[in-house]
Amino acid sequence: MNDRTAVRSGGLAITNPKIMLFALLLVYILNFLDRQIVNILAEPIKGELGLSDTQLGLLAGPAFAVFYAVLGIPIARYADNAKTNRVWLISICLAVWSGMTAICGFAQNFAQLALARIGVGVGEAGCTPAAHSLIADSVPPEKRSSAIAFFGLGIPIGGLLGLIIGGIVNDQYGWRIALMLVGMPGILLAFLLPLIIRDPRRCADSAHFNTADSPVKAKLSIKDAVREVFASKAYLYVFIAASFTAFLSYGKGLWTISFFIRSHGLSTTEAGLAMAVALGISGIIGTWLGGKMADVFGKRDKRQILTLPAIGMAIAAPILFAGYWAEDWRIAVALLILPTILNSAYYGPAYGCVQGLVRPEARAIAASLVVFGQNLIGLGMGPLLFGVLSDWLQPMAGDESVRWVLYGAAWLGLIPAFFFWRASLRLNAELKSG
Repeated sequence: MNDRTAVRSGGLAITNPKIMLFALLLVYILNFLDRQIVNILAEPIKGELGLSDTQLGLLAGPAFAVFYAVLGIPIARYADNAKTNRVWLISICLAVWSGMTAICGFAQNFAQLALARIGVGVGEAGCTPAAHSLIADSVPPEKRSSAIAFFGLGIPIGGLLGLIIGGIVNDQYGWRIALMLVGMPGILLAFLLPLIIRDPRRCADSAHFNTADSPVKAKLSIKDAVREVFASKAYLYVFIAASFTAFLSYGKGLWTISFFIRSHGLSTTEAGLAMAVALGISGIIGTWLGGKMADVFGKRDKRQILTLPAIGMAIAAPILFAGYWAEDWRIAVALLILPTILNSAYYGPAYGCVQGLVRPEARAIAASLVVFGQNLIGLGMGPLLFGVLSDWLQPMAGDESVRWVLYGAAWLGLIPAFFFWRASLRLNAELKSG
C-alpha cells in the first residue's frame, strides 16, 4: 500500500489509505460505542424508568434499527453517486448520532428515550455503506478483506469501550451522565474529519485511488442495483448468513450482560469488565484474524475466504452453550472467549466479498442491503425477541429466564455457519477480480 499523501490546496485533507483507515476506524468505534452502550446501562435504565424486558428490547432493537436500516439504502444510493463527497456525508451523520446519544441522557420516560434512540439510528445510517465504498476505492482487491476487517475493529473496540465506560461511569455518576459523556467526542470529530481525510473522488490523480474500480459515469437506478446485487447467489447466501449472525450477536450482546448481573450477581462495573474481556478483546482478535486469513488463503482459492466464518461458527456453538451452563462466572467468561473470536471472524470476509460481487457503482448499495438485513433482522429483532422470550419464560424459570434464552441462541449459530459454507462454494465463479 503506497504511503504517499495527496494534499489539498489550501487545506489539510489527505488521501493516504492508511490514515483514511485509521480515521474511519475511529468513526466506527464511536458508532458502536454510542449504539451499544445502552447494553451495559439496560438494568439501571430499567430500574429508574420502570421498564419491562420487552421495552428494554425495543430500546436496544427496533427503536434504533428500523430507521437505521430503512434510511441506509437511500443514503447508500446517494453515496454511490460519483458527485457525492462521502467524507462530508459521514461527518454530518457522525454529528447527528453523537448529538442524539447525548440527548438520550435527558430522557424522562420510555417514549422520550425511544425517540432519542431513533435519532441515533437516523444518524448512524449513513456511516457503514459510505465507509465501505471509500475503502474499496482506496485499496487493491487482494487487500480488501483485511482493510474492511480493520475498519470492522470498530465493532469490538466500540463495544469494549462502551462496556467499560458505561459500567464505571454509571456506578459513579449514573446512566444519564454516561450517555452524555460518550456523545461529545463524536461531535468534535465530525468537525475534524474533513480536515483529516479526503474522498478519493476529489483527487482522482492520487496514486491511492483505485482507478480500475473508480465509479463510472453511467447512472444505475436503485431498482437495477438491487436486481444486480441479488442476482448473485453468493451474495444472497452472505446476506442470509450475516443477517442471522447479527440477530444472534445483538441479542446475546444485550442479554448476556443481564445474564451475568441476574444469574451471577455481578455489578454493572463487574459485568462490563467481564464482557470487555470476553466480547471486546476477543472480538478484536477475531475480526482481525478473519480478514487476515481471508486475504492469505483467498489468494490460492477464493472459496477459502469464507472458510473460517463457516467452520468457526460451527465449532463455537457447543462451547458457547457450556459457557451459559457454567455456574461459576469466571468459568463462564473463559468459555465465552473462543466462541467470540470465532463468531467475530466473519466481518472482513463477508463484507469484502460483498464489495467484490458487484460493480463499483453498486458497492454502497450492496453494503447497505447487508447492513439493512443485519440491523432490521439482527438489531431490530434480536434484542426484542430475546426480551419477549425472557418475559414469556419468567413464570417457569424466574431470574434464570435469560439463561434459558441464551441456551437456544448458542445452538442457532449453526444456521449462519451453513450459509457461509454455501456462499463459499460460489466464490470462484462469481467473485470479480477488480
